[in-house]
Amino acid sequence: MLKVNEYFDGQVKSIGFQSESKPASVGVMEPGEYEFATAAAEVMVVVSGVLTVILPGESNWTSYKAGEQFHVGADQVFQVKIAQQSAYLCLYG
Repeated sequence: MLKVNEYFDGQVKSIGFQSESKPASVGVMEPGEYEFATAAAEVMVVVSGVLTVILPGESNWTSYKAGEQFHVGADQVFQVKIAQQSAYLCLYG
């Protein structure tokens, strides 16, 4: 079953689903700055555009473009800056 999520007054929208091996979501972010908290470990794959992030324990922004990915541990907080509408795939666990 699909689960539709909306965050930050509709600036971030995602659809959750069960992939072959683990829960996942695919979504789109409008330009802006966002802070996310994880419950489970996440692998974020950039599908389109660029996600510029500060990962836990880091002090510098790092940009990830389409085809690149980054990992965030469980129970962590990370920040994201988006300059243009961007899409992502998130795999949980």
